[in-house]
Amino acid sequence: MDYQYTKHYSVEEACDLLPTLRNWFEEIDALTDRIREFDEFLAPRTNQGEDLGGTAPNQMIRDMARVHAILGVFHERDIQIMDLQKGLVGIPALLDEREVFLCWERTQPDITHWHPLNAGYDDRKPLWS
Repeated sequence: MDYQYTKHYSVEEACDLLPTLRNWFEEIDALTDRIREFDEFLAPRTNQGEDLGGTAPNQMIRDMARVHAILGVFHERDIQIMDLQKGLVGIPALLDEREVFLCWERTQPDITHWHPLNAGYDDRKPLWS
């Protein structure tokens, strides 16, 4: 059978990833907050044509590169970010040989729901009935 994703996680494997996913989202939050602060600081100066150099722009570029790298790890692992702000992800899995997403949001302690690949959060179903 042809599948859209090359990696499929068991519920146990996906649950084992949750501490790592939480850490990545926390790091992304901290970095994007700092990027936003840099942008608010730098934007008026660049709009006035000021030539900016130094530590602030360099740190902003490093922070943006780190966010990009973390997002790349999600991609490498076939984990789909559905909503970055909420920390909502779809983790590919096979349920009864059907390719689905295990649905998890970072406010949840565990993975308890799934939904078809072509559906969304509102269509999720409990893993155990």
